[in-house]
Amino acid sequence: MRKALVLLAVIALAAIAAGQSSAPISASAVWQPGSDFVANAHAACDKTTPSAKFSECVINQISKAGAPAAAVSFARELSKMTAGEVGVMGSFHAVGPVDIAWVQYPMNATNGLFFVNGTPSIVNAEDLKLLDQKTMQQSFQFQDRQNQFPKVSVWPGDRDGKTWPNSQTGDNGGLQFVVGYPLRNGCQTCANAGYAIFTWNFSKSGVLSGTSFMGMTPAPLSSSSQSTPQQ
Repeated sequence: MRKALVLLAVIALAAIAAGQSSAPISASAVWQPGSDFVANAHAACDKTTPSAKFSECVINQISKAGAPAAAVSFARELSKMTAGEVGVMGSFHAVGPVDIAWVQYPMNATNGLFFVNGTPSIVNAEDLKLLDQKTMQQSFQFQDRQNQFPKVSVWPGDRDGKTWPNSQTGDNGGLQFVVGYPLRNGCQTCANAGYAIFTWNFSKSGVLSGTSFMGMTPAPLSSSSQSTPQQ
């Protein structure tokens, strides 16, 4: 009988622990790779077999390089949701109830934005499938832009980690983030066709409800101009 009661107590404690939310993501997860990190990671991991273990190896190198536990934990969670991409949080911007993380991908020298601490707990702002592109494509602005740039499409932004998206109050006291995305004529390095502006919409409690197309910035006079801010 005593063993049964102990077992029930253990099960109850496990259920309580499972129901508790994980610690919120914060600036404690910020870590900047050293100048030798990429070379050391390649030396340690390039011959990892099977190749699917490469990301795990690189994350282990993050830990060995002295990153705090929170940074390693964030990298692991990020890898799970990005099919093995290894990213580290370069900087953090608290807004509440949803915050913003700037992420560096050291192995391919790119960057991106994520919304964190809402529901879902990590949202990739560079996931173009989540953007309201249908409304954009039906807009007169987009159709007019196609006359000048026949292959125009939206591309992920290469964020600098210094300029954060503007936040504003949304419907029913919710939260919106305003984010700009490059428009390019057929490829990421093709002619600059301006920027498409979307809002990311969260409820008052931080639940993601979707995105909304807001409009476009004019195409630059010079196709090589990159002066329009992305956030």
